[in-house]
Amino acid sequence: MARLYRRNIKQVRNKSDAFRINGRIRAKEVQLIGPDGNNRGSVPIAEALAIAQEADLDLVEVSPNANPPVCRVLDYGKFLYERSKKEKEARKSQKQVEIKEIRLRPKTTVHHRSFKVRDARRWLGSGMKVRVRIRFRGREITLPDVAREDMDEIYQELSDVAHIESPPSMEGRTMLMVLAPGADKNS
Repeated sequence: MARLYRRNIKQVRNKSDAFRINGRIRAKEVQLIGPDGNNRGSVPIAEALAIAQEADLDLVEVSPNANPPVCRVLDYGKFLYERSKKEKEARKSQKQVEIKEIRLRPKTTVHHRSFKVRDARRWLGSGMKVRVRIRFRGREITLPDVAREDMDEIYQELSDVAHIESPPSMEGRTMLMVLAPGADKNS
């Protein structure tokens, strides 16, 4: 049985508690799935271990909560490798939403703002969210109405490709608004 439990595989050591294998299976009787993938029915654990040893593979408990537990005859190292590849592929397929930011001041000119809006339009078109930040310095903090008008104008220019995810709000010395891709449902 020395060959059945492969200690030299790094993944086995890291995830040895993930699945019970070979002698660590505690059930007296198991539902056995053979090396060819066929269900062999309910068999005693000693017979299942003998089948695994005869095939020069491992007996792995894949469903411990079933009654009786489900065990498969397979190469444990290969099983863990394929499982980690599936998990990595699942993580890769999850979409990461990137947030881009345009920074302005209350006294930013219309011409300069048009370049920032053009960049925001491009980012929204490629599926990214855009955070619009207007930073107040010194006595500019007395001009929140000007900043809110700027935010409204920016939104009006981008309303065909974006909707407001979080409306303009003050946070300390900055006013923030987040735009998400997709036209506004109300317009």
